[in-house]
Amino acid sequence: MSNVYLGYHFTIEPKELGSEILIAELGELPFESFVESEFGVTAYIQKQLWYETILEDLFLLNSPQFTISYTIEEIEQVNWNEEWEKNFEPIDVDGKCHVRAPFHPKTNAEFDIVIEPKMSFGTGHHETTHMMIQHLLETDVTAMKALDMGCGTAILAILAEMKGAQPIDAIDIDNWCYLNSIENAERNNCHHITVYEGDAALLTDQKYNLIIANINRNILLTDMQSYVNCLLPNGILLLSGFYEEDIPFIDASCTEKGLTFVKKFQRNNWVSLKYVN
Repeated sequence: MSNVYLGYHFTIEPKELGSEILIAELGELPFESFVESEFGVTAYIQKQLWYETILEDLFLLNSPQFTISYTIEEIEQVNWNEEWEKNFEPIDVDGKCHVRAPFHPKTNAEFDIVIEPKMSFGTGHHETTHMMIQHLLETDVTAMKALDMGCGTAILAILAEMKGAQPIDAIDIDNWCYLNSIENAERNNCHHITVYEGDAALLTDQKYNLIIANINRNILLTDMQSYVNCLLPNGILLLSGFYEEDIPFIDASCTEKGLTFVKKFQRNNWVSLKYVN
């Protein structure tokens, strides 16, 4: 039996932050797949699960900080791979790390990561993921016990294992991310990654040499003490998911907890910071 889908084509300004928030909000509703576009994002929902007021309570649509418009089309049997093949391009980070879909040819990159293209969480296209990959590429993580917090598709956990980190915990609050991270770890022949569904409440009594947290400013600030409590002496904390103007808040939280700033990457006003204790 074929399923009829509705495709919501959103145009969002500013695009990057707006798309992230919108996908997070729609993920709480019956929308089941998302594809990033040039101007925003397309969200898909089975027509039988749709109701007239489905977008009524979305924060983003009522926020004066964003300009959003959308159109809706009815689609018979969405071919997700076809949708992704039209939108998903391989990512090259400094010529050393390539992130690609199974339908892309293998490259000669030192680190070749294959991500099953089902949704647009953490595919590597976003500036924050790109910068976190840069941090990992220049950091010796051999034999480090690591945590990928808010792991998305587990790209960063996978790269950490490829570079010698083990064991690695990967945590995400979203069920799809949890399931897809397990799948992607297996796809990349990773044997030292354990994926958990949940949030910082899972970090009780855990200790790590390396913590990777690519989430957003508010969650980082809320959970910063939990990260610091889990960090072993001489441990490394990699942070991203926020803007240049958020740095004073993040830095104040880190320094007051005894961490020392090491390095910053910046791409299109997004930033990623490295701290040590």
